[in-house]
Amino acid sequence: MIIYNVTVNVDLDVHDQWLQWMKATHLPDVMATGLFLDQRMCRVLAEDEGGLTYAVQYTCADMAAYERYRAEHAKRLQAETEKQFGGKFVAFRTLLEVIHTS
Repeated sequence: MIIYNVTVNVDLDVHDQWLQWMKATHLPDVMATGLFLDQRMCRVLAEDEGGLTYAVQYTCADMAAYERYRAEHAKRLQAETEKQFGGKFVAFRTLLEVIHTS
């Protein structure tokens, strides 16, 4: 399994609007691609001088599903986020491979 992790730092002045939009619009849109098995959103528990930080994790079965997401959906979904909150957040993305679960 692959975990697609998006870490996002959001400015405080748009935080509440961004969080609502993520829950009501963006997360459902990503899941509607049918390429992820589940998702979770976690707040990073660290003191940050420039907003609040979240880790949004999407699980997919394999790299083929992730690559399909990147090729067919990622640009559009990232552009929608930029249109809504451009200049008010910073995001970076990492891929994790699940090696062991219990």
